[in-house]
Amino acid sequence: MTTETLAPSTSSAAVEPGKSNIEPAGAVRGNPLAVPLALASTVLAIVAVLALSWYYAASLLLLFAGILFAVLLDACTRGLAPIVPLSRSWRFGLVVLAFGLIAASAIGWSVDRVPAQARNLIRVMDGQLGVLESHLAAFDIDLFGPGGRQDLSHLIADPGRLFGHVHHAVSGAYAVAINTIVILCLGLFFAGDPAGYRDGALKLVPLGARVRVRSVLDEMGQVLRSWLLGQLLRGLVVAVLLAVGLSQLGVPGAGLLGLQAGVANFIPYLGPLIAAFPVALVAMPLGLPMLTWVMIIYFSIQTIEGFVIAPLIQKGAVNVPPAWTLFAIVIFGAMFGAIGMALAAPLFAIGRIAVLRLYVEDRLADRG
Repeated sequence: MTTETLAPSTSSAAVEPGKSNIEPAGAVRGNPLAVPLALASTVLAIVAVLALSWYYAASLLLLFAGILFAVLLDACTRGLAPIVPLSRSWRFGLVVLAFGLIAASAIGWSVDRVPAQARNLIRVMDGQLGVLESHLAAFDIDLFGPGGRQDLSHLIADPGRLFGHVHHAVSGAYAVAINTIVILCLGLFFAGDPAGYRDGALKLVPLGARVRVRSVLDEMGQVLRSWLLGQLLRGLVVAVLLAVGLSQLGVPGAGLLGLQAGVANFIPYLGPLIAAFPVALVAMPLGLPMLTWVMIIYFSIQTIEGFVIAPLIQKGAVNVPPAWTLFAIVIFGAMFGAIGMALAAPLFAIGRIAVLRLYVEDRLADRG
């Protein structure tokens, strides 16, 4: 009777789908070290990724700059779709051709003009820095610290990490040229087939998570496109308005001063303050009234751009709190120099998207 009573139970356990009477060798119940080992492996993997990211930070930032250029090309290619009824490859070719013609024209126009103006501006700024340094020295204030005045090379992250120790032997100009070529090539390759590179990266993701990760990557791409186009348009507005205003006042090198202000405007919040210093140095020899007018025009343009133009351009594009953006700029600038400051805002924007979507919403189930 006992055998007949137990038989049905044993049979049902044997045929119940999805069950097994044999415990896996690595089950948590049979191996109490499984959870600690998994946690330790995860921690070691995170530490290894952080260490590699820190050591190769200059190269990784250079790669991200190439991705930003690819985003710009892709945005222009998408923008041509309603205007030019051609396939994407043809539109991409037109965009590359247009960028090439613009770059060649700009280089040809500036090759005879910009070097002389740049030398004059550097000479004026260097002289005014000497005057300012002497005035502050009377009050026992050392403007440049114990090491004295230095060039700007200490603000730039080490470019030699890109190609190893051999890269240290070449000149700075060659390093800049190589880095520029790398950025251009990366941008062209990524923008030529962005979906293909995205899907290739998704092969590293588990099958069940690929749809979600693909949507997050697409959202990151949209954020980068909106942020980059907005920043470029804002910088162009500042450059043109400032160049026109300074040229009307007779300030030497108005075009270059406007250009550097537009480029510096790429860095949110801190960029306008950085660009104000060269403008003030060039205007100082012209007298206090001229310096006052130059500063009034400069900060009026920056105020209008920051409080009127920027909200209209970036409305709803990148919803990042200003304090966090400024925090990221300061931290990245301290760690990686000028290139870290320039790329901090877009890096923080896409990092925020990844944390919100993949951790807060998916892991913590907080969709509020």
